[in-house]
Parts: sequence; C-alpha cells; structure tokens
Amino acid sequence: AQFQLALQLASGSGVERDEARALAWFIRAAEQGHALAQYNLGNMYCSGSGTAHDPQRAVQWYRRAAEQGAANAQFSLGVMYATGSGVERNDEAAVHWYRRAAEQGDASAQNNLGVMYANGQGVPQDDGMALDCYDRAARQGHALAQYNLGGMVMSGRGCAADPVRGYMWMLLAAEAGDETAAAAKSRTARHLTPEQIGNALDLARRWQSGRVL
Repeated sequence: AQFQLALQLASGSGVERDEARALAWFIRAAEQGHALAQYNLGNMYCSGSGTAHDPQRAVQWYRRAAEQGAANAQFSLGVMYATGSGVERNDEAAVHWYRRAAEQGDASAQNNLGVMYANGQGVPQDDGMALDCYDRAARQGHALAQYNLGGMVMSGRGCAADPVRGYMWMLLAAEAGDETAAAAKSRTARHLTPEQIGNALDLARRWQSGRVL
C-alpha cells in the first residue's frame, strides 16, 4: 500500500502530484525491504526528484534492490559503476551488474553489456559476445541495440558481413526512434545497390509483422 501510494504521488495518478511526499512513502516501503520501492528511491536520488540530487544515496538504494534481484536496479547500478556516478568508476563491477540484469532479459543491460564486450571494457574484447548481446536486445525492439547490431553485421564484426541484414537493423532502429541510426541511414544507403535496399526493407517489414527472421 505504501509503495502504490508513492507511485501515485510520484506520477500524479488519481492524486495531486507531490514528489516530496512520494519520496517519504518510497522510503517507508524501501526500509521494509520492498525492492521496487528501493529502485524508485534510487531513481529519485539520482534525478533529484523530491529531494536533492544525491548519486551516492542512489547507488545505495540501487544496490539494495539489485541484491534482491531487481533487474532494473541491477542495470541502473551497472550504469553508475560505468559512469563513476556516486561510486568510483569500475568497469568490472559494471559488467557484473549488466550481466545479472541481462540474464533476466533486460534489453538495456544486454545492449550495454554488448558495448562493454565490443570495447573490451571490464572484459576481454570479444566481438562474438558483443554481437550476441546486441542481438538479444535488438530482438526485444531496443533501438540502440538494433543500430549497434546493424553496424557490426554490415562491417562483419563477429560474423560474416551481411549488408542487407545490417541495413535492415539500421532501418528498424531509425523507425524505433534512434537518432544516430536515422542520421546514418542515408549515408549507409549510398554504399548499397537498389536491390539490397529493397531486400532490407522487405526484411524489416517481415520482422515488424512477426518478429521472426
């Protein structure tokens, strides 16, 4: 009940929005061990909603939720370690928490874990693992992962080069709202034949209709 009230106050759903009161109710629920309350409390300290911006406190609450298995908190804790926000930067710790969340199917964590493998941050550089992580997130509709996957497939990083399939992922990323993909789309198309572009469009439509490739 405390958690639901906090959510309503934070969003203004059915009640007047009041972030300070939301924070107070999130704290009550979080201190009783409610993982999602702990995660939301981390978000409020991270963004400075209803309280002063306090990344160190955000890390503390993300950690408590992450240790209870909350994938969104595991991802957020990974981001804090990767960026050095509220905690000393530690790529290995970022990878640990990204992996924990990725194993639960968190698409953002899968994408970020892919970035770590692609760049060799916190893990040995491994294009094959990066490709696998991007693919898992891309198939969930994660736009940035679709763009990252498209770039690797087009250039043949971690796989045989496949310009048609690579461009398909880039198209899907652009349609899903990734601005980098939208900007790169026309540049990339200049290196493809009209037939390749047509095939990529067909593949993209097939994926959107059934998401089976």
